[in-house]
Amino acid sequence: MAADRTIMTVHAHPDDEASKGAPTLAKYHDVGVRTILVCCTGGEEGDLQNPSLREPGQPFHGMTPEEERELVVSMRPAELEASAKVIGFDEVIMLGYRDSGMADTPPNEHPDCFHRADLDEATGRLVAHIRRTRPQVVITYSDDQQGYPHPDHLRVHDISVLAFDRAGDPDWYPDAGEPFQPLKLYYSTWSRRRLVAMHEGLLRHQGESPFDEAWFERPDTDHRVTTRIDVGDYFWARTGALKAHATQVDPSAAFWFGLTDEQLRDVYPWEDWILARSLVGDVPDPYADGGEYEHDLFEGVPAEVTS
Repeated sequence: MAADRTIMTVHAHPDDEASKGAPTLAKYHDVGVRTILVCCTGGEEGDLQNPSLREPGQPFHGMTPEEERELVVSMRPAELEASAKVIGFDEVIMLGYRDSGMADTPPNEHPDCFHRADLDEATGRLVAHIRRTRPQVVITYSDDQQGYPHPDHLRVHDISVLAFDRAGDPDWYPDAGEPFQPLKLYYSTWSRRRLVAMHEGLLRHQGESPFDEAWFERPDTDHRVTTRIDVGDYFWARTGALKAHATQVDPSAAFWFGLTDEQLRDVYPWEDWILARSLVGDVPDPYADGGEYEHDLFEGVPAEVTS
């Protein structure tokens, strides 16, 4: 893999980079691709999700909810730094907005929250980083987020799609650096096929599964999956990065850790992606007659394209 290739992945909060695509990014970093993480907010609305940190001798023992929130906020930058180190990101960019909180909650009204940011201004911030780092591949969230319509996740999608289109256009943001056009735009997705495989694997290995009926009522997007990356040897990146976010991830939760890395590899050794835009060829359709999945995010990207 050429060292002049770059992937940028855009996320809403610290810990999203751990739960969405960490094995894929670790794999590409391992073969010499420059990997860039953009985190749009600081995760200021994240609650303490790890009850073991409230036990005697632990940092949150005896705290009020207000004290907990203040300490969580102070710890999240270091957690993100540790997670990014596990995955191997070459650069972490904070876009500078505040966490908007869940939909229809008071934090949505905070003047600095990402949800309320001017769309063109927020897109311009991302365009400036695209032009500086020059990624051929950009990864963002899907246009279909019915399963988890967090305001910040919706905003990530909006600015990423616009930035993909505008980064190469000299008429947009003339003071944001030399125009540069990324070549491929991918959406992250949690495929139904993967969900079923993990659910069945948990039942087989643990006798129970945290994936209840509500999970299976989420929209099935398998027909949109274009790309499967074999990450069977890289689940350690997901596990290590999740554990780095100690305030946000319960290390005893079966949802995250009910299967070991080796069991995950046996159950479903891929991460699935949706190629939303390609300027280097047609979007593959694995469901068409003779169709096949992509197996490389840089498929079709000319070798002479440099960053």
